[in-house]
Amino acid sequence: MKTINPKDISTAELQGYLQGSVGPRPIALASTIDADGNPNLSPFSFFNLFSANPPILVFSPSRRVRDNTCKHTLFNVQATRQVVINVVNYDMVQQTSLSSTEYKDGVNEFVKAGFTMIPSEEVTPFRVKESPVQFECMVQEIIGLGEEGGAGNLVICEVVKMHIDESVLNANGGIDQHKIDLVSRMGGNWYSRANMGMFEVEKPLTTLGLGVDAIPQEAIESGVFSGNDLGVLGNVEQLPTMEEVEAFILANDELKEIIAANNNEKKFLKAKKYLEENNVPLAWKTILANLNNL
Repeated sequence: MKTINPKDISTAELQGYLQGSVGPRPIALASTIDADGNPNLSPFSFFNLFSANPPILVFSPSRRVRDNTCKHTLFNVQATRQVVINVVNYDMVQQTSLSSTEYKDGVNEFVKAGFTMIPSEEVTPFRVKESPVQFECMVQEIIGLGEEGGAGNLVICEVVKMHIDESVLNANGGIDQHKIDLVSRMGGNWYSRANMGMFEVEKPLTTLGLGVDAIPQEAIESGVFSGNDLGVLGNVEQLPTMEEVEAFILANDELKEIIAANNNEKKFLKAKKYLEENNVPLAWKTILANLNNL
């Protein structure tokens, strides 16, 4: 058996062992606002339920291992003492991953991830409409666990109101564990889907996704792409050039016929097929293809 003294290895190595062995971990998609009222959204897998009376949730925005900086979420809960914790199911996992991108201060992750902001009733931060359960919380206490990279900050939250999508309820009014279809974090890029097993969402920390707002609105509104599709499309660092799109059209007779007929639905369905084949570059080229490229 391999034996490790935490003090003998780097924090990054230790974090890998901890996250790889303690799981699956539920995900808190935490919505906050800063002192000026700007919204922020970020997921955390250091999260769980700790009490029912009073109802207490705890999550931990840790200091980043690589540079000892803190997430905007921590500063926001320190300033406002309010947070909405949205649970994450499979239908929104790619958008949730995209919301973890380290955008600059003031960038709205709701917009970047393609989530819908809806008002809360007891607190100021917005709820995520796509989440099947949303907890409006008042922050009771924040406990810093250290000053070095990797140190957690326990945010102890009391639930003051819950919102549950009726589509995940069973005949008795309880939450149906199959319908809610929750996902959780494992080590590395791995996630676990309730009753379905593990799957991978690749998202290197160095990636700065362009965001769902880079996708043409007609594609978003077409109804062809799921939330996960939009999350995958938004998680690219740059779009193909018009020269690349033009070359793709000229080499694809079927696509030329589709755009000549101005059949956007068929074009988007073709792009979705590329997504199902995990070919994001060709999906983007298809979405961007039009007669102006010829």
